[in-house]
Amino acid sequence: MTEYSPVWPHGPLQAAFPDVFFVVGTNKTHHAGVDLQTSRTMVVVRTGEALTLINTVRLDDAGLRELDALGEVRHVVRLGAFHGRDDPFYCDRYGAELWALPAAEHADGRSTGRTLAAGGPFPAPDAELFVFASARFPEAAVILAREGGILITCDAIQNWTHVDRFFSPACGELFTNQGLIRPANIPSTWLGACEPDIADFHRLLARRFCHLISAHGEPLRDQAHPQIAARVAELSPRAPASPSARP
Repeated sequence: MTEYSPVWPHGPLQAAFPDVFFVVGTNKTHHAGVDLQTSRTMVVVRTGEALTLINTVRLDDAGLRELDALGEVRHVVRLGAFHGRDDPFYCDRYGAELWALPAAEHADGRSTGRTLAAGGPFPAPDAELFVFASARFPEAAVILAREGGILITCDAIQNWTHVDRFFSPACGELFTNQGLIRPANIPSTWLGACEPDIADFHRLLARRFCHLISAHGEPLRDQAHPQIAARVAELSPRAPASPSARP
C-alpha cells in the first residue's frame, strides 16, 4: 500500500486566470544535512469538466472539496525531477493519468502513464510543452496559449517575491541570504544541480508568453517575459570586448 506524503498547511484555491487556478502550500525536505521548509505552488488547468494538476500539492479535506467543485481530476503532470511527492495521492484518489518526462523516476516506483515530449500531446489542447533539453535532470515547462501566453514552470524559473507564511523563519532567512527570494528567478540551486546550457532559456524566450506561474511563488502577471529575459541576460556569457584600433 502506498504511503502518501502528509497534508501540510496550505492556502485556498484561487483563480489566476479563467479556468486556471493555483494554491500555495508547504514543502518540507531534508537536503545536505539541513531541514528545509519552503512554499510550493500547484496549478490546476480546467478544460471543460476535466482538471489537470501540475506541480501537485496535497490538499486537506476542505481543499479537496474546493477542487472537486471545479471539475473532475483526470490528469496529473510532473514537470520537474525534484517534485512529484504528492502525485501518487491524486493518481490513486481520482484514477488520474500520470504524465512525466521519459527520465522521470517516481518515488513509489510507479510507471509514467503518458510520456511528455516537446511538441507531443498534453492534456490541455492549447498547451505547448517545452523541455530544458540540456539539464542533467528532467525538467519541462508548459505554455498555455491563452491570456497572451501563460508559462507554467517547476524549479527552473521561480517567483518568490517575498518569504511567505509557509516558510520556516530559518529557511526564509537562508533563502533570502542566498538570493533565492526574487521575482522571475532562475535559481542558483537549480543551475548548480542541473547545469543547463543557457541556450535552453534563449529557446524559451523565443516563445510567446506574458505571465508566469511557477511551482515556487505566486503568479507573475503581464511582465513575465521581460523579467525572465533580464535574468537570462545576467547569466549569459558576455562577448569579449573588441580590441582597440592601433594608431
